[in-house]
Amino acid sequence: MEAGRVAVRQMRRADAARVLEIYQAGLDTGQASFEVAAPSWAEFDAAKLEEPRLVAVDAAGGAVLGWAAGSRVSARPVYAGVVEHSLYVAPDAAGRGVGTVLLDAFVGAAERAGIWTLQAGVFPENAASLRLHRGAGFRTVGMRERIGRHHGRWRDVVLLERRSGAAGTG
Repeated sequence: MEAGRVAVRQMRRADAARVLEIYQAGLDTGQASFEVAAPSWAEFDAAKLEEPRLVAVDAAGGAVLGWAAGSRVSARPVYAGVVEHSLYVAPDAAGRGVGTVLLDAFVGAAERAGIWTLQAGVFPENAASLRLHRGAGFRTVGMRERIGRHHGRWRDVVLLERRSGAAGTG
């Protein structure tokens, strides 16, 4: 699949089953998150910001290939523009540019929504996600060593962030 065959649109309620299926497939790899089970749609919906909340779809058939959404890192007003995001691509769409198209669209939508910092926590073993984020302008802020136990072992997390060009200009 080429990037030109991928479209990005706002996530809809009708996408719920596919979004959660893709989420669970990512969790099943053991390299995507400390979570082991995708939440219910009600839990997902309550935890994610309304904007941006995107899906990548096959431009020809409309099948959902991946999704991206963000969560506030803090309820404090000073951090209103700081968001931790998640991005998952269906296993059968991996390695075909879907993640790049989706993350680029998410970054643009986040900036239009007034978000000045995007954060991501990535396991250091997840080389594909690290490459994807670095290619989109994320930088490594640090390593959170032995931050949590996952499948019976301590895991590190690389903390990445991308600052908007508008940050600090207003």
